[in-house]
Amino acid sequence: MRRAVLVILDGLRRDFVDAQRTPHLAVLRERGTFFPAYRSAFPSATRVVSSTLATGCWPARHGLHGNSMVLVEEGRPVRHDAGHPDFLQHKRRVTGRSLAVPTLAQRVAGHGGAMIFNNVSPGAAYAHDPDGHGRVFHRAGSFGPGRVPLDNGLDVTLDAAGDTDMTTRFIAEALAPGGPALAVLWMGEPDHIQHETPLGSPLQLAVLKLADANLGRVIAAVEARRAEGEEVLLIAGSDHGHETVTGVIDIEEELVAAGLKVDLHSDDVVVAANGTSALIYLHPDHEGRRDRLDDFLRSRPWAGAVFGGDELGAVGQVPVGALAFAVSMKGNEAPNAFGTPGSCLAVRPQGGKADRLGFGQHGGLNAHEQSPVLVIDGAGFTSGERSAPVAVVDIAPTILAHLGLPADHLDGRALQDAEPPRSAARAFSLQIPVSENCR
Repeated sequence: MRRAVLVILDGLRRDFVDAQRTPHLAVLRERGTFFPAYRSAFPSATRVVSSTLATGCWPARHGLHGNSMVLVEEGRPVRHDAGHPDFLQHKRRVTGRSLAVPTLAQRVAGHGGAMIFNNVSPGAAYAHDPDGHGRVFHRAGSFGPGRVPLDNGLDVTLDAAGDTDMTTRFIAEALAPGGPALAVLWMGEPDHIQHETPLGSPLQLAVLKLADANLGRVIAAVEARRAEGEEVLLIAGSDHGHETVTGVIDIEEELVAAGLKVDLHSDDVVVAANGTSALIYLHPDHEGRRDRLDDFLRSRPWAGAVFGGDELGAVGQVPVGALAFAVSMKGNEAPNAFGTPGSCLAVRPQGGKADRLGFGQHGGLNAHEQSPVLVIDGAGFTSGERSAPVAVVDIAPTILAHLGLPADHLDGRALQDAEPPRSAARAFSLQIPVSENCR
């Protein structure tokens, strides 16, 4: 029996993987294929990355622009938090589709099915299966086929202890003999603690080691399944990295001061904050303001990279649904108090969320937030490093290839055996010289 197991340590950046801090992942890195040029999506934030990973397509195709994004409702751009439990169901009512392309859960539904255990935001969890093809377990609600609520829901906390409890259930249920073809374990750590304490601090490192210990338990369970004759592909890694926030910019306030937005609550121009990036939407009635907005954004000292119009394709987005600009905030390699390099400005969060000054954040194109981890162990992968640039869209086709299922109409490529050819159409992350754009 062929099975695929995906384990995500949310928010883990590549340079934190070593024998001392992540011993189990370090051993797996030596045994499997390690991808040192692996890149995230844009924004490099969990809800949009989850959708991108689950579909094998960039946001331009699956339609979830960011952790925070706008839907055009009755001709007006309305900002939403995509992490809300009901967001994708609301998006279906507004646009006709939750995600515009099939997910892995849909593709494997008739071929062994999918089981997803997830401890991040509910919106990110449900992005793996918004239309109810498999089973999704989350603390905000668990659903089976047809999105029928499950009686045996996931009662855990968003912390290391909750991840540990979730891992216990994942091993018992998703990795049981004869279990699903696709089993996904998405931990909330170390991302959760990195938003609450400095990167490299003793607390952050302690929580990271606990997350790695959970991975170690999964690795042992996978080995048990292999010993019983199952051919298991194990993919372990993260969705994005983190940088230290050194300043917070209120983009909407600056737009109002520049006369480019009527007031903080107007819908002529709407800013969707995404950590260290922003998506900026323009009401179609105010199209004449586009050039002034473009000039203003590119003139700002806090803007590391600005993409407008057709340029949005370079970061996997598309100028539809009033999306006009994307901004990645400026960063540099300056270390924090614990010697962890990588500092960046962040966009002031909306909806009453706290600023992250001095703590970790992500969302943009800077080096460490675009340095997630990817290790693959199983058929088609040998020990060592594979240096070719790869991206989050490559995970879905890799899983489908292992399961012997079609991987048609995807933006990514299966990573088995050979280095994937470099193609401008494949991944924005192969095109953008981040160090130059974010000076």
